[in-house]
Amino acid sequence: MPSPLRHAAVLAAGMLLTGTFNTLLTKHQDQQCVGNCDDPDPSKRELFEQPVWQTLTMFYGEMLCLACLYVAGLFQRSASSPAADDYQPIPDAESDADIADDVPTTDALPVVAPVSDESSAKPLTGWATLYMWLPATCDLLGTTLMNVGLFFTTASVYQMLRGAVVVFSGLFSVLFLGHRLERFQVVSLAMVVVGVTIVGLSNIISPPVDPSRSATAMAEHDVFKATLGVVLVLGAQIFTATQFVVEEKIIRNFHLTPLRAVGLEGSFGAATVMAAIPILHITIGRSHPGSYFDAPAGFQQIVQNPSVWQTSIYIMISIALFNYFGLSVTRYLSATSRATIDTCRTLFIWMSSLALGWETFSWIQVIGFAILVYGTFIYNRVVSLPF
Repeated sequence: MPSPLRHAAVLAAGMLLTGTFNTLLTKHQDQQCVGNCDDPDPSKRELFEQPVWQTLTMFYGEMLCLACLYVAGLFQRSASSPAADDYQPIPDAESDADIADDVPTTDALPVVAPVSDESSAKPLTGWATLYMWLPATCDLLGTTLMNVGLFFTTASVYQMLRGAVVVFSGLFSVLFLGHRLERFQVVSLAMVVVGVTIVGLSNIISPPVDPSRSATAMAEHDVFKATLGVVLVLGAQIFTATQFVVEEKIIRNFHLTPLRAVGLEGSFGAATVMAAIPILHITIGRSHPGSYFDAPAGFQQIVQNPSVWQTSIYIMISIALFNYFGLSVTRYLSATSRATIDTCRTLFIWMSSLALGWETFSWIQVIGFAILVYGTFIYNRVVSLPF
């Protein structure tokens, strides 16, 4: 396998594996009991449901990439061992992960304007770094909505619904990146919409079992929660697709390596969440104790429960690796290729959830997933339409 193709395969595999662990660890954290855990009545037990703190954990994970970047720079300077009297310029922090520029793109939507090469691209420094606040804000909104949606859906349905990002990513690429849709892509996006709809209906028809409610109370309430979960996850894909497109726009116009891009997004995102937490607590949390925005309660649940804070550490690591691989795919392949790979990891999550006993097998879900994946593959020219 040629070197560029081998590198692309490593990026894709890394994104699949770390993304799978990320979703499974987050769902596992949602299932941790943080209050009244010894009560024999499941309805009185309190589970960990803190989407804002989980979003902050994600951004801390992204900030790890920035720390790793500077540590790598220190090792690079140390390895060079310049003579005391010799002048040695400090290596550019963006010099890591340089890859040949002739890596073929799998983007089915050709870019109108040529992509700037590394030599002509402007460095992202000074005030220009604030551009990364835009994808960080999209990431913040999308992730928080998805964290809430995950409370009311299974891990596999949650991941399948995220496949709708291909639709929004494709549409936004046309509007903001100058791409154009061909006939087969319009058909494939329609198939994705159908597949996502079937998957969403499977979650509503057979909602996740809530042991905290009796059989008589489950019907209406669980259908409402399942519907809410589907709507939240689908709505979050608008922000996620915007994030993908903005990242592609920035990375293709500035000299910015994926590692630094992830770190900047994490820094801006963490700063935004940390500023928002006290505001949300004062405006909402104090009048709704124990809610998503009750900051002291969420912090206590994390530090007082080892299973929660330990899982948070694992999530940080998986997030750091996943975002690095994801942005690398965006840089060296395309935003829609990243969306496709992100959709393919659903199968890994589904198989793991079934093996762990977190959900039951559903043929409706299988049909929806099959249509979703087929449409996504057609969109990215992995397979061709038979007509």
